[in-house]
Amino acid sequence: MEQAKLDVLLLFKPESHYWLTGYDTFGYCFFQCLVLRADGRMALLTRSADRRQAELTSLVEEVRVWRDGHEARPAGELRRLLDGLGLGGGRRIGVEWETAALTAASGRALEAALDASATLLDASLLVSRLRLVKSPAELAYCRQAAVLADRALDAALEVAGPEADEAQIKARLLAAMHERDGDDMGNPLVIGSGPYALLCRSHSGRRRLDATDQLTLEWAGVYRHYHAAQMRTVCIGEASPRHLDLFAAAREALEACEATLRAGRTLGEVYAAHATTLDRLGLGAHRLNACGYSLGAVFPPSWMDWPMCYADNPVRLEPDMVIFLHMILMDSDTGTAMTLGRTSRVTEGVPEALTRRPLELLVR
Repeated sequence: MEQAKLDVLLLFKPESHYWLTGYDTFGYCFFQCLVLRADGRMALLTRSADRRQAELTSLVEEVRVWRDGHEARPAGELRRLLDGLGLGGGRRIGVEWETAALTAASGRALEAALDASATLLDASLLVSRLRLVKSPAELAYCRQAAVLADRALDAALEVAGPEADEAQIKARLLAAMHERDGDDMGNPLVIGSGPYALLCRSHSGRRRLDATDQLTLEWAGVYRHYHAAQMRTVCIGEASPRHLDLFAAAREALEACEATLRAGRTLGEVYAAHATTLDRLGLGAHRLNACGYSLGAVFPPSWMDWPMCYADNPVRLEPDMVIFLHMILMDSDTGTAMTLGRTSRVTEGVPEALTRRPLELLVR
């Protein structure tokens, strides 16, 4: 904040609230702002339903409530809060604009409420950059999340097979984590079989597996909101020749990416390893335009954290960053899916895979 000459930060990301203070809620879907002055004083503006949430989970001592109602104007309440803190006219105010927790309507109302009284500056990544490198305590949470992710896959594979019900597979996977003090994932579990195995998003409605089928799973072990994600496509009954070819390509690409996932390299270089490998193998038409991203303590609607592995991303890797890499191959021409992904800690050398299962094709 001093380097950016900011008098105050208006923090709307739930990740920022949690990382800075421990504040833990889903009430951020409504207008909710953590005000952080340059001298360290904090105040939270929220709804009455979240007052006790702040008292029990956070370090925030000053909690202000805006009243629900047809004429509610929380942005105006924030303006009055800032004035009361001596942060009125002429101040340089950093705002976390880039978050699903600040809707376009709320953002416009905020600009209108503070118009001409202060200079608003985009500080969307100020806290995100600090969160990127994990502390020893955070790494311990990430490793425990990885343990839960492994247990979840073990439980899913126990019931996966010909004629299995996706609903039961999903239930076993989730139960394996929640029974061991895991948290909810930042986005829904991805599970799909048959033609739906080619989706890399969740969808409503479960089906029963055929005798010969394919099952795509993307999930994360979550402990104290810290995520360790994995992604696998399981061949049901038997693996087709196309599944075998795509798996070999996915493993080669993941190993190339992990060989690049080292301190000093960029996320753009990691993506280039993904794209170059799969394009050389003739699979450019079946891959995605990104191959991973940072993970940490994140909240719905997505566990994807900043930054992402895409072409020419200049963000440099540092030790103790936690990165999820996923190789996703969806061949619509043959209806064949293959995915392979795991979470690793960046080091000066070989990255530390946080999950224990080897990179082998799963057949049930």
